[in-house]
Amino acid sequence: MDDWDVPVWLTLGTVVTSVVYVRGWLALRRTRPEQFNATRLLFFLSGMATLWISIGSPLDAFADVLLSAHMVEHLILMMAVPPLVLLGFPVVPLLRGLPRVVRTGVAGPLLRVKTLRKLVHGLVHPPVAWLAMNVTLLAWHVPGAYDLALENETIHDIEHLCFLFGAMLFWWCIVEPWPSTRKPYHWGMLLYLVTADFVNTGLSAFLAFCNRPVYAFYVEHPNPFQIQPVPDQVLGAVVMWVFGSLAYLLPAGIITMGLLQPARKPRMLHQA
Repeated sequence: MDDWDVPVWLTLGTVVTSVVYVRGWLALRRTRPEQFNATRLLFFLSGMATLWISIGSPLDAFADVLLSAHMVEHLILMMAVPPLVLLGFPVVPLLRGLPRVVRTGVAGPLLRVKTLRKLVHGLVHPPVAWLAMNVTLLAWHVPGAYDLALENETIHDIEHLCFLFGAMLFWWCIVEPWPSTRKPYHWGMLLYLVTADFVNTGLSAFLAFCNRPVYAFYVEHPNPFQIQPVPDQVLGAVVMWVFGSLAYLLPAGIITMGLLQPARKPRMLHQA
């Protein structure tokens, strides 16, 4: 799109975060070479690159005029970025990578606050994480909220932060990145994933079959590609339905295979 500019703050944020992670990864690699191998580094940096692509590249400009592009953006932000980042085991490398004065003067004291630690543990409790992501998904797809986010760039940024935060909590419960206490998967995790897919499927089906434009923004702001709102909406719904379901059902399938083979130790996603 002609009005796309490189987002300075997002670009700076992803670069600085990546540098801090690499710094911490190098330090940890000396004592934990197997745990912090090149694959961990690749996961995290891929997550940072994918984050930038989803909301910093020209894709974000296309998302302002096409619902289908907007759905692709949301899928990447919620289904690709969090697992990639979390599979990099980011917590300790990011802490170790901070300058010493920040680590000892700010991060350390914060981590020792019991109330804060309890809050964090509560947020990554599966029912809470499930609600955080799925309620956020549905709330921002209410027509009034959706249209407002497209009309107001600040609200749009808040929407993206909500999606990313909720999705991080949701996928944390699946990946359980070190140093989280790793628990063997159980049948409840299948319910966790499959019911999330029900939410995704229900929203997608509504958008695909309602036969009218749901979001007034796309009617009032015709796109330069001359794509009508309803076909664009159907395409976006199909993308969301198919690829969103794959994101849930693939890990569900891996977990199921592990649970059905009790003689073998179930392979955990956080050991990938």
